[in-house]
Amino acid sequence: MKTATKTLMLIAVLAFVAAPATADWDWDDGHKMHYPQLPDPDGWDVCLVHQTIADDFMCTQTGPILDVHFWASWRSDDVLWPEITNLHLSLHKDIPKEESTSGYSMPGEELWRYDTLNFRWRDPDFGDQGWYCPIDDFWQRPDHQQFFQINVLIPESEAYTQQEGTIYWLDIRVDMIEDQNPPIGWKTSQDHWNDDAVFWHPDLYGTGEGGWVELRDPEFPEMSLDMAFVITPEPGTMSLLILGGIGVLMRRRRK
Repeated sequence: MKTATKTLMLIAVLAFVAAPATADWDWDDGHKMHYPQLPDPDGWDVCLVHQTIADDFMCTQTGPILDVHFWASWRSDDVLWPEITNLHLSLHKDIPKEESTSGYSMPGEELWRYDTLNFRWRDPDFGDQGWYCPIDDFWQRPDHQQFFQINVLIPESEAYTQQEGTIYWLDIRVDMIEDQNPPIGWKTSQDHWNDDAVFWHPDLYGTGEGGWVELRDPEFPEMSLDMAFVITPEPGTMSLLILGGIGVLMRRRRK
């Protein structure tokens, strides 16, 4: 009995230590989209404040989306995490370019939304990055050095169940205390898939399908922009072993 108790305590400690690490994403953690769109350390950050940016992906594993990871930076490296009042995520159906009045694919019907302040960020990586605000047609390079992995953990009760082989659009928006400057931006990716990312702003472009405008590199407009993000599979082997071990020992103790 003492041995079982000590083992249970050890597993509990391991679970506690491992829990914060599960918030971060590393390549070994896998993915359930076409492939991870990794951040371009010398790319752009596209303003997310009161402006929605969206990019498409293909699901490769049916199941709930419990983790969304994306990369972001603050303009001029002036980090203001406490000033964020809401992080908005949503998923949309895909309107293929063949069916779109614009000639490029874009988000369609909203399938799911999640508004939260429950997110974590990893220690920064570094690169020579530019800042881009497509609403104002403003860009600046160089602008900042730091970029952060942002980790959003979604409760299973609020998760959306995606279907293998289906194309979805992930959109992200950040709300901040009014008139706070500088804003935060979603980092562009070194990996491209399908059509360009898009942005939407109701004040300038109206509502509905016509509100989405494709994103292009402000220095080289012939180049597409895609966003840096990854959607992960269900909990990894280590987490399952820890949880399973606790369950087995708890059952043994009840006997």
